Amino acid sequence: MNDLLAWRKEFPILSTTTYMISNSLGAMPRAVSESLATYAQSWATRGVRAWEEGWWELPVKLANKIAPLIGADPGTISLHENVTQTQAVVASCFRFDGPRRKVVLTDKQFPSVLYFWHAQQARGAEIELVRTEEDPLRVPTQKLLDAIDERTLLVPVSHVLFRSAYVQDVTAIVEKAHKVGAHVILDAYQSAGVLPIEAKKWNVDFLVGGTLKWLCGGPGVAYLYVRPDLHAKLTPTLTGWIAHPRPFNFEVGAGEQRTDAYRFLNGTPHIPAFYAAAPGLDIIGQVGVEKIRRRSLQLTRRLIERAKEKGWRVHTPEADRERGGTVTLDVPRGPEVLQELLRREVLVDYRPNAGIRCSPHFYNTEEEIDRVISEIAAILSAS
Repeated sequence: MNDLLAWRKEFPILSTTTYMISNSLGAMPRAVSESLATYAQSWATRGVRAWEEGWWELPVKLANKIAPLIGADPGTISLHENVTQTQAVVASCFRFDGPRRKVVLTDKQFPSVLYFWHAQQARGAEIELVRTEEDPLRVPTQKLLDAIDERTLLVPVSHVLFRSAYVQDVTAIVEKAHKVGAHVILDAYQSAGVLPIEAKKWNVDFLVGGTLKWLCGGPGVAYLYVRPDLHAKLTPTLTGWIAHPRPFNFEVGAGEQRTDAYRFLNGTPHIPAFYAAAPGLDIIGQVGVEKIRRRSLQLTRRLIERAKEKGWRVHTPEADRERGGTVTLDVPRGPEVLQELLRREVLVDYRPNAGIRCSPHFYNTEEEIDRVISEIAAILSAS
C-alpha cells in the first residue's frame, strides 16, 4: 500500500495530527487552497463574466466527477447544498393524499433525515418508524422488509449506518420496495468514497450523498441521482429557474422544467463549494474506490483487533461484508476521552448510544491506528 501512502503529502493536516475522522469531515487536499484562490481571482478580475467563462458549466463537470464514484452514468446527477435538501426535492415529486402515502424509516437513520420526513406528516405522509432496539449494531433486514407494503410510497434508507457503520442489504430492500410499487431513496453519505456503490446496477430510484466525508470535498455539495426512466415521470414542486429549459429567457408564468436530471435543480448554484470539492473528487477518482475499500478493511480490522485486546466493546460489525469505514469504540467515559484525544491531536468524534468513532481513510497508517488505541488506553489508565 505504499502507493496509497504517497498521497499523504497532498493532505496538510496529516503532518500535525492523527486524522481519523473521515466519517465526519475528510481531510482537506492541498490543492483546495489553489482552487479556491482561482475562484476568488475569477470573481475579482472577471466579475459577472465569470459565469459565462466557466461557472455555469462547473456543476455539470463536478457531477460527472461524482458519477463514476457511485456507479452512475454522466448526466444523471444534480447538485444541491446538503442531503436534507435532496430529500426535500424528492419529496416534492410526490403527493401524500392518496392510499399510497406511507414512508418507511428506521430508528437508525441519520436524525436530519428523520426530522425532515416526520415533518411531511403535515402534508399527509404516514410515517412508519421501524424500531430496532433488539440489535444495537444493525437494522434487521427482514423487519425492515416486512414494513414495506402496498401502501408504501417511499423508503429512505442509509447504505451505511452512521453510528455502527453497518452495511445494509440494498439489493433486498430495492427488490421488496419495487415488488410492492414503492421507491427507494438510498443515502450513500457514509459509504461513497470508501465502499463501491452501484446506483445503476442496484436499480435504486434515488441516491443521495455529499462530498463532505469520504470524498474529501468539504461542505456545501450534495448530489441527487434519479433513475433516468423516472425523469419524465416526476415533477418536483421544489424547483426554480435553473430547472427551466430556457432560464435566460426569464419567462413569466408557471414555467417549464427540463426533461433530464437537471429538472431536479432549483436556484442559483453554490459555486465556491464546487471549487472546494473538485480536488478531493479528483484524488478519490485517481486512487480508485475498490483499492480504498481494501485498505479500509485492513485498517478497520486492525482497529477492532487492538480494541478487543484491550477488552473494549466494539460497536461495529466485525464481518468485513457488514462493515463500512468506521469503527466505533464503546469505551468508559467516552465524551471525556474524546476531549483529551482532541487535545492530543488525535481527531475522532463521539456519538451518544454508540461511542468514539474512528474512521481511517486510505491515507492513514497502521502506526496511526495503534496510536489511537494507545492514547485511549493511556487516558483511561490516568483517570
